[in-house]
Amino acid sequence: MWGIHNDVLGAELIEQGFISVGWEKVPDLRTVGHDQETIKAFLETAYPEVKAGAIPVWAGMLRRFGYEMKVGDLVVAPNKADSTISIGRVSGDYDYVASAAQHRHRRAVTWLRTGIPRASFPQPALYEIGSALTLFQVKKHRAVFETALGSVVPKLPGGGKVPPDDEDWVEEEPSAAKLEQFTRDYVLKHLLSDLTPEEFEHFTADLLRAMGYQARVTQFSGDGGVDVIAHRDPLGIEPPLIKVQCKHVSNSMSRPDVQRLMGTLSPGELGLFVTLGSYTRDATSLEREKQNVRLLGGNDVVRLTLEHYEALPERWRSKLPLRRVYVVDREAEGR
Repeated sequence: MWGIHNDVLGAELIEQGFISVGWEKVPDLRTVGHDQETIKAFLETAYPEVKAGAIPVWAGMLRRFGYEMKVGDLVVAPNKADSTISIGRVSGDYDYVASAAQHRHRRAVTWLRTGIPRASFPQPALYEIGSALTLFQVKKHRAVFETALGSVVPKLPGGGKVPPDDEDWVEEEPSAAKLEQFTRDYVLKHLLSDLTPEEFEHFTADLLRAMGYQARVTQFSGDGGVDVIAHRDPLGIEPPLIKVQCKHVSNSMSRPDVQRLMGTLSPGELGLFVTLGSYTRDATSLEREKQNVRLLGGNDVVRLTLEHYEALPERWRSKLPLRRVYVVDREAEGR
């Protein structure tokens, strides 16, 4: 079972059924060779500006992607953009797509389940797939991701044990990227598990206030789909008025969900849809089509919470106890 990060192509991977890695200066790996030392030597020439410690790590990932990964292997692919995870099975050998603008090193994948909310998985499993590496093996929590598929999946030969490799130290190191993702997962999970739907409406109002808006929560039931009223001026009489709908869920919101909010808007009013989940493609296309609606997903809520944390009331900060720290930033080694 492999984990792979790709924040460059995003949805294209799911739509077209493949996984990929970058290293645009590296040609078809079949012309470079499968030997680790040969790949390292090529990388040293192609990337003379890169720190020496990164070269063996890069070579290991390219070798694994081109030669160790096999048809039938499972792939776990986190999507940072919408805080979801997709799981698939490798269905093709290594291929080099010379016509592609980027990420030419590719493998076909049959996606078995897509768009699973990160909050569905236990934190230790999320921490493992938060590896600083682009490509890595899922060793400790394979069973967790198999369970998410809802079926029995064959084990790797030898009980799934993997020999040590050049990049193992990068996988285990508590890097800045891993700790940042750990914090984001923590905030999202606690907003989902520790708050009721009514409390989430009040949290949203307080978050808007922390951002500089005036906000008031409407009656919890019978609100006609509008949970919070927000505005910029203190009295709320100057346009635009912002009508906010809050969904305390982790699943994807559809186009009809957003359209129901838009149906409450009068001329000159704006709509803000806030969920801890994500949105379907049809829903996000509606946001692009209309100028009076804005969609905030779980990633956006977490980002704004972290950006405006100090301005939030104590009642929320006590539920989400955070503090600023300095951590080692290993940007080059895992790419």
